[in-house]
This record gives sequence, structure tokens and C-alpha cells, in this order.
Amino acid sequence: MSEDRANYIPALRYEWLTGFYDTVMDRLMRETTFKQALIRQARVMKGHRVLDLGCGTATLTLMIKQAHTDAEVTGLDGDPKALEIARNKVAKSGLEIDLDEGMAFNLPYPDNSFERVFSGLLFHHLTREDKVRTLEEVYRVLKPGGELHVADWGKASNALMRLVFFLVQLLDGFKTTTDNVNGLLPEFFSKAGLRDVQETTRYATVFGTMALYRARKPVD
Repeated sequence: MSEDRANYIPALRYEWLTGFYDTVMDRLMRETTFKQALIRQARVMKGHRVLDLGCGTATLTLMIKQAHTDAEVTGLDGDPKALEIARNKVAKSGLEIDLDEGMAFNLPYPDNSFERVFSGLLFHHLTREDKVRTLEEVYRVLKPGGELHVADWGKASNALMRLVFFLVQLLDGFKTTTDNVNGLLPEFFSKAGLRDVQETTRYATVFGTMALYRARKPVD
């Protein structure tokens, strides 16, 4: 295993559970609600190049393309099993979407490639070091004025949300999830050089508080 993949955590932590990921998200999470909200807040325009970072099985990727058929949409993920599911879903949809295998902290794209970068439930899988590296890469591939839009676990809204989030931490690991539940993602976005960082909304779910964020690469 390469050094870059040493800390890699698949969806639902174990590879044998990857095939159940879509069912879990559909039945136990408010997936459609928060992902549609994320797409609306991103204001993708005609001709935009869009990257879905950590696309997994491509649910969000497909939703972006369905909502914005005149945008160029690319999904990237480091899990070949998830990408296999994603490619089957994309093929069945008939939509034109590029799917690439790669790590979020070592993106295979030139500088200033995208107007929008999306991330749905990626950052809580990353160590603090890899969160920082990933955001450096996001900054690099965003065009000046481009935006990052993230849906991920955020600071617990109340004691109940904090309690149920322990289930996520037991599954995905305390090392990667603690920064999320402590509400540190916006701080990381700012340290990467992104501006106008904002938590736009949050949702109570059976596993904890889901937060939406946006941030912008400055034009200078």
C-alpha cells in the first residue's frame, strides 16, 4: 500500500459494505434533501467545469449533471469498488460524466481547472493532515472566483446530535471525525486561502448534524 493510501477509509469503513452504501444513504440519511440544497447554493452556470471530489458511487455527481446538463461534470474517488458502482449508474443514466480514480490530496488536474468543486461526506474520512492537503489541492484547481461547496458532518447542534454521532466515529474513526464534530472545517477552509467561508445550513439526521458550507477562491 502506498503512503498516500495508508490512511484511506472506504465508504462505511469496510470494503465489503460498499455495495450497501446507496441503500444506507437513501433510507437512513436525508441525502436527497441536503444534496439538492448543496446544488442549489452552488449556482452552477452554463459551461462551468465542475468537480465532485470524493464522488463515491456518483449519486451527487449524477444529481449535479441532471440539474445542469450544460455543465461539464467530473467525479473523482480513490475507491475502485465505489467507482465501479458509479460507472454502472452513469452508464444507465445516459449522461456524459467523466469519472477518474485518484486521491483528493493529489488531484490529477491542472491549476485553475474548475469553476466549482463539490464534496459530499469526504472530509470526515480524512486525517487532519490530509484535510489540509486536500484543501490545498482544491485551492489549486479552482479558478479565481471559483467556489467550494461541501456537505459533511458539522458541529453537533445539541447533546442528542453529539451522542448519536459517536456511532459515526466508531465506524469511521475518531482520528478523522473529531475535527468535524468540533466545527473546525471552516477554519481549515480559511487557512487554505479560501474566502467568504460560511456554514449555510444544517440538518438533524439519525447519525448527527449534517452541515453545508461554501467558500470562494479570491480573484487576485
